[in-house]
Amino acid sequence: MFPPSSGYDFDIEAISGICGSISIACWVVVFSPQIIENFRRSSAEGLSMEFLVIWLLGDFFNIIGAVLQKVLPTMIILAIYYTFADIVLIAQCFYYRGFSFRDPKDQKPAEVADGPTSERTPLIGNGHTNGQTNGSVEERPTIGSIDPASRTRSQSSFRDRFASLDGTHLSPATPMHPQPKDSDETEPLKPSQPRSWLQAILFNSTAIVLVVLAGVAGYYLSPSQPPPTHHHTTPADEQAQSLHFSFWGQIFGYICAVLYLGSRIPQILLNYRRKSTEGLNALFFIFACVGNLTYVCSILAFEPICSSHRHGHWHESNCKPGEASSVYATYILVNLSWLIGSAGTLGLDFAVFVQFFLYRHNVSGNTLTAEDVPRRVDGEGRGREPNER
Repeated sequence: MFPPSSGYDFDIEAISGICGSISIACWVVVFSPQIIENFRRSSAEGLSMEFLVIWLLGDFFNIIGAVLQKVLPTMIILAIYYTFADIVLIAQCFYYRGFSFRDPKDQKPAEVADGPTSERTPLIGNGHTNGQTNGSVEERPTIGSIDPASRTRSQSSFRDRFASLDGTHLSPATPMHPQPKDSDETEPLKPSQPRSWLQAILFNSTAIVLVVLAGVAGYYLSPSQPPPTHHHTTPADEQAQSLHFSFWGQIFGYICAVLYLGSRIPQILLNYRRKSTEGLNALFFIFACVGNLTYVCSILAFEPICSSHRHGHWHESNCKPGEASSVYATYILVNLSWLIGSAGTLGLDFAVFVQFFLYRHNVSGNTLTAEDVPRRVDGEGRGREPNER
């Protein structure tokens, strides 16, 4: 066995460092599950575009606030990484759904007419015959009165002419990813067999444990002492620098917090409208929750140093009554915007977890669209609804 190292003192500073390292590990991998999920499904329908755009804006202001507030360079690099990952997710949405910043609206089932309908019904439903009738009421030819051979030729010629038209080219929000064409010979795409609830819990728990262990290992394997510098600084000096208020850094920090809080609302509303969380990877939000929770803990785990300024430096001194509490309160105020953004987002992510539980049996929601209704093929190759006779 290895002897215990004197450098591995488990104190408040160590707790803060371990939580911060776990948070970094979670945020490094947070986007990977959802990016892989979108690629595997060749779809990004489960993600709210408004959620991603607001989150991207929050990360952008996070970079500015972090630079102005002079936080650790690692956090600035991570903020840039978050922005890049957001852009990748948005690019996937554009690729699979088209260039639209709005979430798809709910599709309602098409109203069924009283009589048999087909794709030709809206085109000839209000048409008039060319011939004149003897009575005041115009008689419309029935399908049975039309010669079958003529009807087949007319149907074929219509399809030949209609085949050259593609309705998707009439919309500016056209997905770049090719969509399957509707045809009688094409079988509907079958969704992948979902894992059981127990299997999902075991898989997600294993992934969380591995990432947490990686974060703990990263803390203990990192250098315990900062690189030497030409200017001698004491711990009291470092604390004094961390307690310095940057006006614009605080402004951008609070803007970032508001954007982070507002980003989850479009996703929660989209899940509620769809009555489904299909297309979302639970690890995407689990890693975000663990990352935010450990980030908050790393900030709160702070041991104030009472100091006095002598000879151009801050030096540790005995705490006067109430001095330690005052230093801790100042520290919390400096980091309040990041605490609000992380803690508030953590609460909203729990709402998403509740939706995962409520809609766990829903594959694509409770609402069937017109495309979801299976069609039969009659003797003439025409698709009709199951309740058509």
